[in-house]
Amino acid sequence: MDVLEFTPEPADFAWTFGGVPPVRRVKPGTALRLWTEDAFAGSLRSTSDLASASLNMPFVNPQTGPFHVEGAEPGDTLVLHFVELTPARSWGASATIPFFGGLTSTDRTATLQDPLPERTWIYEVDSARRTVGFQAQGSDLEVALPLEPMLGTVGVAPAGGEVRSALVPDMFGGNMDTPEMRAGTTCYLRVNVEGALFSVGDGHYRQGEGESCGTAVEGAMNVVLIVDLLKTPGPVWPRLESDEYLSVIGSSRPLEDAWRAGQVDMVHWLGELYGLDKLDAYQLLSQVSEVPLANVVDANYSVVTKLPKRLLPQVTAYDGIHQQLRQVSLG
Repeated sequence: MDVLEFTPEPADFAWTFGGVPPVRRVKPGTALRLWTEDAFAGSLRSTSDLASASLNMPFVNPQTGPFHVEGAEPGDTLVLHFVELTPARSWGASATIPFFGGLTSTDRTATLQDPLPERTWIYEVDSARRTVGFQAQGSDLEVALPLEPMLGTVGVAPAGGEVRSALVPDMFGGNMDTPEMRAGTTCYLRVNVEGALFSVGDGHYRQGEGESCGTAVEGAMNVVLIVDLLKTPGPVWPRLESDEYLSVIGSSRPLEDAWRAGQVDMVHWLGELYGLDKLDAYQLLSQVSEVPLANVVDANYSVVTKLPKRLLPQVTAYDGIHQQLRQVSLG
């Protein structure tokens, strides 16, 4: 297997999906060893660093990429299997940001209340114990939380020549912020432009479902992934497969439309996998699905529809490529 290592310099970051030339060309079947910067572009390093003074909008959520996948054509299925996600720093940061978050006044949800105050938290990483440390600032509480690395942002160039902010989740993927995007997971994305032009970034050392305040424990990440390509119709919405679940991520506003997007695509996926008609798939989905919120704070909200494999007859999705890549990654 070919291996490509790439650590971007600050000038190499992409800040959008679409509109950016590729940093490298890769062949399907290549393993990539990458480094990604945190969502704050490394600007919040202590509790005295506040977002309003430190962040340089719109230069947040820097992406590593895009990568041109040779042979990828519009309509194909891009396959990204995440082998390893490991913190690249001994600390991560989280923050409340003015007019941003699920429980404060925002530009989309306008009220006469002032936004919540700014605050920055620094989480120390204990690699041996695999924890990140929360330290309250208004009291003496300290909590060691499990380290659960994930990528908040994975996506391809959008269709129609669009250029979208790296803060936005949509059909092309983007800033979906789901904890399901972890090591051992395979992501399926529809190719919209020649070469797919995929990027990854926004490492989270851990995150609660919904990402209530709009920021996780943000941190730079070492990423190992395998890229592959299927000449089969790509999914409408991003799909994920792990050893335990099949998932679809829908993104929209209002929140129920994000839920509907994932539910509808999962109905179609069930039909493809088991030969079910629409109503049977709808009924089965209604009784077995799990639906965690991914985020309720971005320009679009993201909702995950998950099917537990243990409840369904064994079936092979996408020609079994998840199982194949999982075996390769495990050696």
